[in-house]
Amino acid sequence: MGIQTPFARGGGLSMFLIAEYRSKDALVEALLALKGAGLTAEDLAVFSEEPIEFRKGILDRHSNMSKAAVAGAVTLGTLATWFVYYAQHNYELITGGMPIFSFWATGIITYETTMLGAVLATFFWFLWESGLIRRRDPEAPIPVIGPASMSLRVKCDSARADSFVETLRRTGAIKTERRGK
Repeated sequence: MGIQTPFARGGGLSMFLIAEYRSKDALVEALLALKGAGLTAEDLAVFSEEPIEFRKGILDRHSNMSKAAVAGAVTLGTLATWFVYYAQHNYELITGGMPIFSFWATGIITYETTMLGAVLATFFWFLWESGLIRRRDPEAPIPVIGPASMSLRVKCDSARADSFVETLRRTGAIKTERRGK
């Protein structure tokens, strides 16, 4: 009958439904029907052997990756500039009339570490949002995907599960099941 855990929004019990599709159009129809029934993108997950590109509005998930990249770049660039300034001013050097704070050396180091900050922040934010360094829902089952098929995992409360199973079948699901971990 599926895993039943406390449902975050409704207070009832949640369960997971798995539906298998062969057609992208049928999958899109199911996603739209389920979203129309009150489920959010966080309750729906699509699995396939190959990436599936949906048009805007089908399964949009908000991402802060661009903000993380800018914050990482600004942070590491600022720290690098401060470090270069500190290093050039706190070591007694006889420069023979040359400036202690060299623009070219500081500029190159600042640029490179700014780019490094953007790359590292983007990489770690990708790992975080993808769930590779954190599980989004430890109770959520991962479906087995057959060749040329797509699976849709639905998290719903147990009171509405039967109506969602009917929606999945009506939209062209080849196989539907209630599954657990």
